[in-house]
This record gives sequence, structure tokens and C-alpha cells, in this order.
Amino acid sequence: MAVFASYFALAFGALLPVINPVGSSLVFLGMVGPAPRKVFKTLARKIAFSTALFLLAMDLGGAAVLKLFGISLPVVQLAGGLVLAAMGWELLNKKEAPDLQDAAPPPADVAELQKEIFYPFTFPVTAGPGVLVVTLTLSAHASKGTLMQALFAHLGVLAGVALMCIAVFIFYAYAPVITAKVPASTAHGILRVIAFILLCIGVQIAWNGIGSLIRVGGFVPK
Repeated sequence: MAVFASYFALAFGALLPVINPVGSSLVFLGMVGPAPRKVFKTLARKIAFSTALFLLAMDLGGAAVLKLFGISLPVVQLAGGLVLAAMGWELLNKKEAPDLQDAAPPPADVAELQKEIFYPFTFPVTAGPGVLVVTLTLSAHASKGTLMQALFAHLGVLAGVALMCIAVFIFYAYAPVITAKVPASTAHGILRVIAFILLCIGVQIAWNGIGSLIRVGGFVPK
């Protein structure tokens, strides 16, 4: 259970800044435009479900992708950790909060919105390239250890993904209400704290990858 709890916290903490339900809901609101609350809830439910399936496929198929391209787990840990740290650093030093003016214009009607559940609402608005890197890195990190440890680690990752998708549903479904009540400065402050956590997580994962590469090279006893 300790492994499950550890990877649950790791997955949720790593996905939170890159998915960023608060910031993504601003973009989502700008893309949907004026619409009944029922439309927002329906779209939010389908997007959250689509995101969960997308990340589940990445987690379960991550090992196969690595094997296909001949990439070792320590290399993915190192590269993924550096990418996460860079993303955290960029978010930490970001000067401006997300702006609805940067969002795309609303589609013509609800029928068009239903056709855009996966693209662009799921990818790349909710789960962009950064999320893919995070998920692939978590998948590689969770595959280490014994079979039981890997099993509980992946279950922890999937639980973190599930909780994140619930958060996506809540923020997307109530995007008009939430964005009206949360000042941009407050959302930006919360993002800064989350960005620092992401930076620390990235450094830790990269450090684990370096340690594994050194041990494989025979410089440190196993």
C-alpha cells in the first residue's frame, strides 16, 4: 500500500500542473463560448472520460513504446525528469496568467462541439504533449521493482489519473461559475506553488535516472 500511495501522490502531483484544470478551463470556456450549463456538463463528462482513456493507454502501452524504440527506463527517467523540471521552471517564472482573449473563437453550434471531444478538447487542450511526457515517465518509473511493486505502482498512477480526470470534469462543467469567482491573480499564485512542486518532482525523477545509469555502468554497487 505504501507503493500505491506513493505513486498515487506522485502521479497526481505531476499531472496537476501540466493539465492545470483551472487554466485549461479558461481555454475551454473561451472555445465553447456562451452555452447552457447542461452543455458544459455533458462536454465535461465526455472530455474527462476521453482523457482518462487516453492516459490509461499511455500508461499501459508506455513499456511497449519504449521497447519498440529501444529506450531504457533510466534514460526515460532522466529525460522525462529534466523535461518536467524545465516545465516547472517555466511555469514558475511565467509572468502572465492565462487570458481568455487568447482562446479560439467558439464553434458554430453544439453539434460541432460534440465532434471535438478528443481533438482539440482532450488533446491538446486538456492533455497536451507535456502530459504525454509525464505519463510516459511515470509509466517507466512505475515499471521498476518486483512484479507486485510494479502492479501497485501502476494502480497508484491510474488512481492519480482518475482523480485528475474528476478534477477536469468539475472545473470544465462549472467553468463559467468558477472562472467568474476566482481572480486571475489568485489562480496565478496557486499555479506558482504547483510549478515549484513540479520542479522538485522533475529533479527527483531525473536524479533517480542518473543513479540507475551509474549503477548500470558499474560505478556504484547494486
